[in-house]
Amino acid sequence: MAPTDPDHQLRVVASQRARELGQRYDDLVPVAALGEGFRYENERVSFGSFQKGIHRPRQMRGAAALTLLTAARVPGRPAPYEDELDLENRAIVYHYRAGPIDQPDNRALRAAYDMQVPLIYFHGVVPGQYMVVQPVFVTRDDPVTRRVLLEVGLPISDFRGEGMVSSPDVREYALREVRLRLHQQRFRQNVLRAYRHRCTVCALREPALVQAAHIVEDADAGGIAAVVNGLALCAIHHLAYDRNLMGIDPEGVVHIARRLRDERDGPMLREGLQGFHGGRIVLPRRLENRPDPVRLEQRFDRFVEISGAA
Repeated sequence: MAPTDPDHQLRVVASQRARELGQRYDDLVPVAALGEGFRYENERVSFGSFQKGIHRPRQMRGAAALTLLTAARVPGRPAPYEDELDLENRAIVYHYRAGPIDQPDNRALRAAYDMQVPLIYFHGVVPGQYMVVQPVFVTRDDPVTRRVLLEVGLPISDFRGEGMVSSPDVREYALREVRLRLHQQRFRQNVLRAYRHRCTVCALREPALVQAAHIVEDADAGGIAAVVNGLALCAIHHLAYDRNLMGIDPEGVVHIARRLRDERDGPMLREGLQGFHGGRIVLPRRLENRPDPVRLEQRFDRFVEISGAA
């Protein structure tokens, strides 16, 4: 049986704060927000320096870490640690800190295995922005390869101070959900960066209103999470595209459904939709980031089928 965790309540408070930040920032938390830490017993407790991967705050009484971190890859540079999702083993592969195996950070990581405590894992999606994954447990420790395996648990049943009690099938499902979230966030960031964070139809640049849209949906053949299958669209044009009220043909020409073109309504319809019929989308500068014409055609055919006319 794992030792009792003297820091269980601190972990609960940290978990609640991390979850709040994930919700506030739409699952992609800026390092500045994480850097504020959280309040516990009238003190500010740190989530980490974000300069290293394993963190045990000074306020903790037990030996185990509180948070783990994997930094986002910087284009053109090798990753310092090859942390990765391992679906075959239903786990995340996480590496010891470089240097002596008995240094404080590595001891805190290995203590998390001995004590079977829930950890908070910050996975870098792009530099300076992190996805929160919790709770994770160290379920295997291999000092020879200097790696541990992290399994993803459930926020309620696995956070009661009793170790990891969820079934293997549930853990596998939780890991697949993490993988999906990572892919979605990477897709979103890569698409928005390619389109310079502006709507390809109307050029709106308000960050809170510009979204990454799939050309071919995830569930369909060809619905990959890649920039060539994406468009940056403002909220109104994204919704119109998803509802097949707006189509974009393989040449990049915008088509508004006939029934909307024939309607008479206020300025939003006239200027926000009807006014863009026949216009062309603004393409990314880099050729490799431009939308795939084959996928545009596949999606446009569906628009024509549903709307009745182009």
